[in-house]
Order: sequence, then structure tokens, then C-alpha cells
Amino acid sequence: MGSNSSRIGDLPKNEYLKKLSGTESVSENDPFWNQLLSFSFPAPTSSTELKLLEEATISVCRSLVINNPRTGNLGALIKVFLSRTKELKLSAECQNHIFIWQTHNALFIICCLLKVFICEMSEEELQLHFTYEEKSPGSYSSDSEDLLEELLCCLMQLITDIPLLDITYEISVEAVSTMVVFLSCQLFHKEVLRQSISHKYLMRGRCLPYTSKLVKTLLYNFIRQEKPPPPGAHVLSQQSDGGGLLYGLASGVATGLWTVFTLGGVGSKAAATPELSSPLANQSLLLLLVLANLTDAADAPNPYRQAIMSFKNTQDSSPFPSSIPHAFQINFNSLYTALCEQQTSDQATLLLYTLLHQNSNVRTYMLARTDMENLVLPILEILYHVEERNSHHVYMALIILLILTEDDGFNRSIHEVILKNITWYSERVLTEISLGSLLILVVIRTIQYNMTRTRDKYLHTNCLAALANMSAQFRSLHQYAAQRIISLFSLLSKKHNKVLEQATQSLRGSLSSNDVPLPDYAQDLNVIEEVIRMMLEIINSCLTNSLHHNPNLVYALLYKRDLFEQFRTHPSFQDIMQNIDLVITFFSSRLLQAGAELSVERVLEIIKQGAVALPKDRLKEARSLKDTGLCWASILRKEVLVTFLSKFPQTQNDLCKSLTVKVAPRPLLSSWSFLSRKDKNQVFLIRQEIPENEQSSRALFSNAYF
Repeated sequence: MGSNSSRIGDLPKNEYLKKLSGTESVSENDPFWNQLLSFSFPAPTSSTELKLLEEATISVCRSLVINNPRTGNLGALIKVFLSRTKELKLSAECQNHIFIWQTHNALFIICCLLKVFICEMSEEELQLHFTYEEKSPGSYSSDSEDLLEELLCCLMQLITDIPLLDITYEISVEAVSTMVVFLSCQLFHKEVLRQSISHKYLMRGRCLPYTSKLVKTLLYNFIRQEKPPPPGAHVLSQQSDGGGLLYGLASGVATGLWTVFTLGGVGSKAAATPELSSPLANQSLLLLLVLANLTDAADAPNPYRQAIMSFKNTQDSSPFPSSIPHAFQINFNSLYTALCEQQTSDQATLLLYTLLHQNSNVRTYMLARTDMENLVLPILEILYHVEERNSHHVYMALIILLILTEDDGFNRSIHEVILKNITWYSERVLTEISLGSLLILVVIRTIQYNMTRTRDKYLHTNCLAALANMSAQFRSLHQYAAQRIISLFSLLSKKHNKVLEQATQSLRGSLSSNDVPLPDYAQDLNVIEEVIRMMLEIINSCLTNSLHHNPNLVYALLYKRDLFEQFRTHPSFQDIMQNIDLVITFFSSRLLQAGAELSVERVLEIIKQGAVALPKDRLKEARSLKDTGLCWASILRKEVLVTFLSKFPQTQNDLCKSLTVKVAPRPLLSSWSFLSRKDKNQVFLIRQEIPENEQSSRALFSNAYF
């Protein structure tokens, strides 16, 4: 590096890097720094080139790790950067390209070194490298400033205060990326960090006052989606539109962090990395999510999560309660538009989930929108292309639907929104359909895809929960949506009969051989019967609450009436079959009275007339399906322990606390009966590990799970 452009292959021999990492101390006032920082580096454009860069610089970085405790050159470099940032705002106003360019290069080197330091050493050792201060012989240590805290505060100021111009775009991206790299300490620890340096500096001390301003700035960076300046518009002309070399470094780190707090995706394919139009928006979103998902400190809650939970609309003039810290206001209309447009990325979907779940102001605003189709359609498209998405993206989309469908107003309004020509739905041409009917079609398609392909035992439960939440407000169902509801029941019925036949044959075979273990067909039958019962509950809820609004569903029910015959006398379904059997019998008799060879139009007319004539008191009142334990809030904690704690072992006290929290890195929704034997055994074993003297903890655990 230096005044000439550098190539990756030349880096191990570069004299300036050798001096930086060598045994000689370099004063922060040495002209060496101007020479070191005057480089123009071609950014890697692929993961292969990025790996080559890391391999080429690892010897230099490790040399600095060894020598820095004696030389303090890392601290000198940071002080050079800190001194330059004090004039950065003025330099931006004066269009001082050279000064900003060198400041950017200083931050670039710091981040590259920080990434290696975090990989190579513990947090305690890392802090020692940042607190080094050269002392003259015979002098005594005074209260020296903590360079790491100073650096973090400086980065926060740079992100929030420096105006976003063509010449400052790259350094803004690098500032955000450096914070992402700093927070990557969690990647190198199996346990959840609660006393890390991130807690020490970001949740208290000098960084704390920047909380609300930082969260607000990161949100606005995401909202604005500012594109990088074209080549030649800024001094770093050799860097690509992809956001610079450091962006590549931090993106790799952020991907790892993303895997940590989503628990990956078991059996899912890796998400394809799309070409990013706004590196600053993407990095800001990643940093925001990492900050929001930091665990609470031992003595203080996460202030960044508090800020995300409490911010309000700029049009809301009501005062903030004094009990809410780190509050601010933001334009909800702009935020809503950005969220609608960016749902192709799983990061944006996680942000939407986080806001809907944790910020009541955002949830109320979104549910009151009259253009909900702009938000719901991208979510449905994620589910429709389930085979192209990784599992945590699909789960987040499903949970968003579960949250939305808990609102009765939403369930009513989506059937009033009429859509035309849904081009991405390829199974059938839909020239005109309501948003509610389209939602039903996509969810049912997801269930059927899961039954034949992935066979995720949780996925169909979540889908059925969304349908259950909506069922009482089904209105004017499209004929194709009504057909698909009955077709799904038909598929489940066939599967039930098949498993029942296998169980019968297996039982007969066991009579001649006592040594052969029997497959657990009973458990399979229980699972299928629970799903069938849920489907019957959904149909029953619709017939009971909105029979006269859904002639197409009654038509489909009558057309496939033979499907329900076997369940009339089944002990598990007799109670719920009463209403369905009554509707089938009532309308069948009216059709018989009308004569044979009726047209579709005539049948629908008879159904509409019959719906008015059928006394409502003849139908048994259906129970609310939101009380069945399938809605997301009430069943979330039943399985999150098995999944979450298998990845992040916690202390026993933290275990008990986690049971009361409704959000998890990768929420998996299921009822207790859907857990495998292995998972159930794991839950019992964990319960036994809670000391007997902690009676409240054992009681809390038992109440949550059994």
C-alpha cells in the first residue's frame, strides 16, 4: 500500500504494511501515516478474490497481533483515524476529496485488522490491544482513555452526523460495516454472550446517548435505499458499485451473524445473494437487526430493542411516556413503502416481523392501511416460491401472516380487496380474485408442497393456524379457493386411509413374528388426525359464521360430499361433523327437490336461497379457533426451547426467563403432539436439570410445556 495502487499479490511484501506490523513503534504524528493511507485498492468482486485478500494479509495481521503489545501501532492508527474524523464534516462541506479518501482508507485498514483480531483472540486480549498506551520510563499510569469505546462512539457519530454525499457514501458504508464486524464476537462463542464488550460499550457509557439517533439513522438509510455514486463521482474510483472492499468483508461477517440469530435453516438451501442496489441500506439493515437481537445485559435491557419497540409516527403528536427511553419519531408512510418494496430479502422480512411483533405503533398503523395488498402480496409471493427460499425466510413470512390474521379487521378487509391478473401465480389464470381468496390459495399450496416434498412437521401447522384465524371471516370465496380447501381435505383423507391400512397390515404381520419391531403408525395417525380435525374446524367455522357469504364453499362441499362420509361416525370427529353433516343434508335435499340436470348457475342460486332459509339456531356454535393453541403467540414457547437451546446453551435461570419470551431467532410453531419422541425426551431431560430447590423455575417450566 502507499501512494501507488496496490494489488492483492503484492500485499505480503508491502513495505508500509510491514512497518505497521513490525517491531518498530510509529508515532501518530509520523508522516508515515499519510504515505500508508494514500492507496487506491481495487475491490474484490467475488468471494474467491475476497478469500485471496484474507490469505494475502493474514501474515501481516498476525505479525501485528504479536508485535502490537510492544509497539502500540494499532492504537496509533486508531488515533490517526479519530483525529481525522473531527474534521470530516467540514471536509465534506468543503469537498476535500483527498482528506476523506485517506480517512476512509484508515477505517478500511482498521476493520480488516479488527476482523482478524476478533478471530484470533479472546475479548479480554482484544481490549488489551486497544488500551495500550506508550509510557516513558519511570512514569506512572494515569486514567487513559479507552480507544475501543472512543472508536465506537466515533463510528456512531460518523453514521449519524456526516451528511450523505457522493464523496462520503463509501466511508458511511465502511462505518456501518465496521460496527457489524465489531459485533461479530458472538460468532466465536457457543454460549450467548451477556457480558461481552458489546454490552460494555454499546449498552452503557458514552455510546448509550446515541441509541435513538443511531436506530433512526439506520432505519432512514433502509428507507431511502440510496444507491452508490457512479464510478468517477468520488475519489475511490477503482471500487465497484458493490460497496467497496470492506463491504465484502462485513457482508461475510453479517451472513454469519444472520445464521446465528435465525438458527440457520435445517435442510434448506442457501439463499442466493442478490445484486444489491444500495450497499448502505443493506448494511444498515443488517446492523440494525444485529443490534436489536443483542441479548439484554445482566443489569440492563437492550436499549436498541427498546428504541425499535417504542418509536412513533411523525404525525403522532402525543407525548412519549416518561417511562419509555430512547424514543423517537419516524415517517411511517415511508417505512411502510420501503418494507413493501424490499421483501425479496430475508433481512427485510425479519425487520417487518420484528416491527409487527414488538412495536404496537407500527402494527396498529399497518393494520389500518387501506392498501394492505402492497404488503401482503410480497409475503404471499415468498410462500408461493417456497422451493426457492431458505426455510427461515419462509417461516418469517408465515409468522407475519399469523400476526396479521389475528386481527379481525384485517381478516374482513382482505376479502374486500379485488386483485386482477396475478402474474406470478401459474397454476391457474386468476383474472379477478380477492386478496383473501389468494391468501388461502397460497397457504394451501404451501401445505400441499410441504406434504409431498419437505415434510416439515411444523410448517403445515403454521399454515393451518393462519387459515384458522381467518375462517370466521371468510367472505365470497373464489370458486377455485373453495375447491382447493376441499381438495386439501381430500388429500389428507387419502393419506389417513393409507396410514391406517399400513397400520392394519403391520399389526397382522406382527402376529406371526414377535421379534420384528412395529413401526410407530399410531403416532403418524395421531398427527394426521389432528390436521384433519383442524381442517374440519376451519370448514365448520366458516359454515357457522358466514354460510350465506360463501356459496362456492357449499358447492364444493356438496360436490365432494362422499369424502366426509367416513368421518361421520369416527369418534375423533363426531362432534365437529354435526354442522357439516347438517349443511350437506339440508342443501342436498333442496337440490333433489329442484330436479336433475341442474346447471352450475342454478345450483349456486339454490344454495344462496337455502343459506337464507336455513335457521341459524340449527347450527351448533363453533368455538373460536384462536383459542385452540394454534395461533402464534400461544404456541411459540412450546417448541422454541428444544430448537433454541440446542444451539445456544444458557444458564438455568436464563432458561426459565426464555420461556416467557414470545420471540426467538427462528420461531418454529407447533403443538406439543407434533414434537418427535427425541425432542420430547430432550424437554424432560432439561426439566430434570433445573435444581429442585428452584421450585418457581420448575413450576414455570411445567406450566409452559405440559
